[in-house]
Amino acid sequence: MNTIRLCPVCDEPLKGRTDKKFCSVKCKSIQQYEKRREKDVFFLEVDRQLKLNRKILKAHNRSGYTTLAKIELQSEGFNPRFFTHYWKNTQGDVYLFVYDYGFLDLKKNGKEKYLIVAWQEYMR
Repeated sequence: MNTIRLCPVCDEPLKGRTDKKFCSVKCKSIQQYEKRREKDVFFLEVDRQLKLNRKILKAHNRSGYTTLAKIELQSEGFNPRFFTHYWKNTQGDVYLFVYDYGFLDLKKNGKEKYLIVAWQEYMR
């Protein structure tokens, strides 16, 4: 019996080996990407938020040390629950870092703010 086998991605007829599953490398890659996207939904969401947080912190911290209203960062999509590591200074303040940019929760004059800093070598 000669049944025509079809590519599961694009429905093109498969030519060549009898155990061939995809018509091209592109279709194989598409299938793997879709499978990973379904399987790693949580990982991809966390990774996306970490990248967004870093991008926002970097954009606002041109001098290496900046104070900004919390509401301003959060309106851009910043979520303080997503960070990669922390650093505690000698006064006991805990800076939360998103890769190489950190933030410290502050209350100045009754207003909620973040102090944004860049990672320094002495913080190791």
